[in-house]
Amino acid sequence: MTTERLIVQGDTWPAQARDARLHFVSGKGGTGKTTVAAALAVAFASEGKKVLLVEVEGRQGIAQLFDVPPLPPTDHPVAAAEDGGGVWALAIDIEHALLEYLDMFYNLGFAGKAIKKVGAIDFVTTVAPGLRDVVITGKIKERVIATDKKGELLYDVIVVDSPPTGRIGNFLDVTSAMRDLAKTGPIRNQSEGVVQLLHSPQTAVHLCTLLEAMPIQETVEAVEELTAKDLNIGAVFVNRVSPGYLPDADLDDFAEGAVDAEVLRAGLQRAGLTVSDEDLAGLVAEATDYAIRMQAQQVAQSELDEVDAPKIDLPELDEHVDLGAIYQLAGVMREAGV
Repeated sequence: MTTERLIVQGDTWPAQARDARLHFVSGKGGTGKTTVAAALAVAFASEGKKVLLVEVEGRQGIAQLFDVPPLPPTDHPVAAAEDGGGVWALAIDIEHALLEYLDMFYNLGFAGKAIKKVGAIDFVTTVAPGLRDVVITGKIKERVIATDKKGELLYDVIVVDSPPTGRIGNFLDVTSAMRDLAKTGPIRNQSEGVVQLLHSPQTAVHLCTLLEAMPIQETVEAVEELTAKDLNIGAVFVNRVSPGYLPDADLDDFAEGAVDAEVLRAGLQRAGLTVSDEDLAGLVAEATDYAIRMQAQQVAQSELDEVDAPKIDLPELDEHVDLGAIYQLAGVMREAGV
């Protein structure tokens, strides 16, 4: 399933991501960002690193990929790797995180339980939706700096399966807005610390896209928005890149249906295959459809080339993405320098 386009030419992992400990992965819905985030976590773990993979949208997509029960709102091991590396996963639960937040900064553990009973958490996060993102990013920061009893960092790397590109800018910048609203106190201090982390070299934001018009347009807009907010762009993962079976010189002719059926039949016969006229007509139609898709992919690729960020192509996999597929994608990422 590899082609010349899928062979990594040198080290394409961006320099600004090499020293980062916090990696956000975003993309338009349906581009496979959860799969890419999981593969990135496995790629880091295969280097002997301890990695925390974080889910923030409550879909339990990570649990499904690693074939484990639904994740609790606390760190849970999901994959082991050589040299002491491994992947732990965390599905952030807004209610659990908010109660932690209240207890940590306001010593309201008991009061927080009362708040939970009257449903005030839903009220607060509905009336002030920005607070939800403040709590989530605050929880992520807490895991970034978490240490063990020896004072050593629990995790070498944190990978976040982030909100989609339509929301990623506000998600990463909402803490800055909240900091401006809260002039003093714990909220201000917490927000300041999160802002510093997200805008520091320790953080990189990666985008996942497909070679299709809408995902690429959202990727272009996301890069512009994140750059304007002074956030560090990492790599653009181009997911589900189809193999190039046809020579570029013949692509246009095939797309227009100019396929010599008899030449195709002769080639199949040389390979020891005999096909009926009906099957041959079906193969010609499939070749035409494939050429049209490849043309569209080339047009999309030219638009994506305008994005000022390193690109890493990931191969098209079977419809059912299992743990083996995750490791396959992780291998491609390792070849790219992750």
